[in-house]
Amino acid sequence: MTSSAGGFHARLEALPSRGRLAFMAALIERMWPNYALYAEMSGVGDPKVLRNVLDLAWEALAVKDAAIDFDKQAEKLAAQEPPESDGSFGARRAVEVVMAMAALLDALRGEAPEAPRDVSRLSRDGVHAYIEMTDGAEDDDAERLAARVREHPLMDDEHGFQEAVLECVEAPLTRDALKALRRLGRNEGVSNLGLSADA
Repeated sequence: MTSSAGGFHARLEALPSRGRLAFMAALIERMWPNYALYAEMSGVGDPKVLRNVLDLAWEALAVKDAAIDFDKQAEKLAAQEPPESDGSFGARRAVEVVMAMAALLDALRGEAPEAPRDVSRLSRDGVHAYIEMTDGAEDDDAERLAARVREHPLMDDEHGFQEAVLECVEAPLTRDALKALRRLGRNEGVSNLGLSADA
């Protein structure tokens, strides 16, 4: 998000509260398989806990005044964060999912006006890191690497996805619109890094 980044962020900030929450939930829905894959491969963390927290967030969006204790959910979520001692690529991507969910929970509790922008950045940062790891060349300087990332199909897909989600949440969020948004976020089980998990 280069030249149009300002416009994108302005539109994000202009959203009503429910639209901002739905934007974050859809992005996290697409990031979730990264956590599930990490848990599957490392044996650390329980993707079902994160799945449940995210399901409750969608429920809060669909059901006005749903009685959900988001403080309790935040505690459960914090317990699933990968250990700081794990500096692996998978752990860092899993941490991004936990951080994005924590931002969503903060927003659901009426805090964190900057949360949608944070979640947008976390999702993009993961894609950036993945491209750097899989496609970066030894002799890349900063400029060449930036161009490589910018022109990569996964980054193109990330920008397109965030734009599509933003367009969805700028429209009235009926029950059917929320279901369609959730399907869009699930992306047939493929994450923002182009990975899928069986969990």
